[in-house]
Amino acid sequence: MSKIINNKKIKLLTCAMALMLNNIALSYAAVIPEGTKLAAKQEIVRNNGAEPASLDTHKVSSNVEFNIISDFFDGLIQVNKQGKIEPRLAASWETQDNKKWVFHLRKDIKWSDGSPITAHDVVFSWRRLIDPDTVSPYGSYLENASVVNANEVLTGKKKTEELGIKALDDKTLEVRLDKPVGDFLQMLTHPAMFPISEKAVKKHGDKWTRPEVFIGSGPYKLSEWVVNEKIVGVRNTQHWDDKNTVINKVTYLPLSSEKADLNRYLAGEIDITFTIAAESFPSLKKSLPDEIKLSPKATVYFYEFNNKKPPFNDVRVRQALSLAVDRNIIVDKILGQGQLPAYTMLTPDIGGFNFKQPDYASWTQEQRITKAKELLNDAGFNQNNPLTFNLLYNTQEGHKKIAIAVSSMWKKNLGVNAVLQNQEWKVMLDNMHQGKFDVIRRAWVADYDSPMTFLSLFSSKQVKNTSLYTNDEFDQLLEKVSETNDKNYYQKASDILTKELPAIPIYFYVNHNMVKPYVGGFHANTRGEYFTKDLYIIEN
Repeated sequence: MSKIINNKKIKLLTCAMALMLNNIALSYAAVIPEGTKLAAKQEIVRNNGAEPASLDTHKVSSNVEFNIISDFFDGLIQVNKQGKIEPRLAASWETQDNKKWVFHLRKDIKWSDGSPITAHDVVFSWRRLIDPDTVSPYGSYLENASVVNANEVLTGKKKTEELGIKALDDKTLEVRLDKPVGDFLQMLTHPAMFPISEKAVKKHGDKWTRPEVFIGSGPYKLSEWVVNEKIVGVRNTQHWDDKNTVINKVTYLPLSSEKADLNRYLAGEIDITFTIAAESFPSLKKSLPDEIKLSPKATVYFYEFNNKKPPFNDVRVRQALSLAVDRNIIVDKILGQGQLPAYTMLTPDIGGFNFKQPDYASWTQEQRITKAKELLNDAGFNQNNPLTFNLLYNTQEGHKKIAIAVSSMWKKNLGVNAVLQNQEWKVMLDNMHQGKFDVIRRAWVADYDSPMTFLSLFSSKQVKNTSLYTNDEFDQLLEKVSETNDKNYYQKASDILTKELPAIPIYFYVNHNMVKPYVGGFHANTRGEYFTKDLYIIEN
């Protein structure tokens, strides 16, 4: 909505947009085909794969938490199933120059306790996100969005009050950017940007997410949290679009065991699984083909090096370990669900681009191993001085199988000893952020549809750069591409990563869930998200 000439035109456009977008917003709800008979009991159980580290939007960084947060909170806007921007808490917005944005909040929006959601809550939330004292894994997100003074606030040079966001009144929000950012609206759809209640945080501090005091803005609110057992959400009758919600109660289970996930699904205790175990997939494809849901997912699975820790500060060691991984064996023999081998950090078609692959992607595995041996020997590691390190992964059968396979490849092909260590999700995250690892299992889901969401993981300016990788040329390319969205800059930045390998990309994901036939409305997007608000239970 750029290049609006005058205030009168802005107001006319805003009114027209509000009417149009309010109508579109209904597509982000349960759409029930005519003639469908609904069950009397509208409740659902979904496995979430692990115990969430927190439900504080500013304290988390993975889909384990965001899956739940996306049901309990709304953002200003959202991307629908067709990939189009839709209004949520904001009814409309406009800009004249793509640098100053004005958002108009819905008049009727309320927190789950019935109090009004205001533009002041959004200001409070974004300031808290970027406040260095919050230590948010997404603290640099507003800097990526080029919000005025974001870098200076994040680095403590300016106060949070100087961040380029302000409430013009209770329902009007102004955001100022240093420069036009093509992905700005898409960036607002990420859960880290969802507003939280200033009143709740100031009254209860870090305990504001406890069920007895929880205040949210989404179609569901937290009613019960039994650690390592379940989280329960119930319908938020204060939600602005509650009339288009069908499910009354959703239970999230923290099962990390894929076998337990499937067994409880088959026993009728779970309606939607977190994943499908690779070894079970062939038989399920024959016995329950209609209950298997597969779709593309913009996510890369990788092993991240601690680049400051010897010998992983030596590029030859990193290159050798990457070359010795036979990705085809992993995707074909271990996974076998449509995953693709990854030789770059950029998922296929991200941002609508196709990028060149590194030369070694077309080599035979024998050629890769030969080169890997040369590199490792040059780095001083051989039979007389074997390389030994710890490979850390979070507890789950699938991660264990891949770790066993990769460590066996390294042992067989290079004589490398990778000692496997597994930890519970929250423990592993703590160690990752504290740099207490040699090599660690990672995955990254695209925050939005742009190569930048993956490349920025390795920017020296990012708090989420847990690899501790630094490269001035790479950082400069990211600055240029943020201004131009030029494919050539993306390609050059990707080429640096595929040469220096601060992390080993292994494969690109697909969404794979088991979904009961009586669950209607299921649709997993390219981030792997599906929203309880879209679902309904058919009479069965």
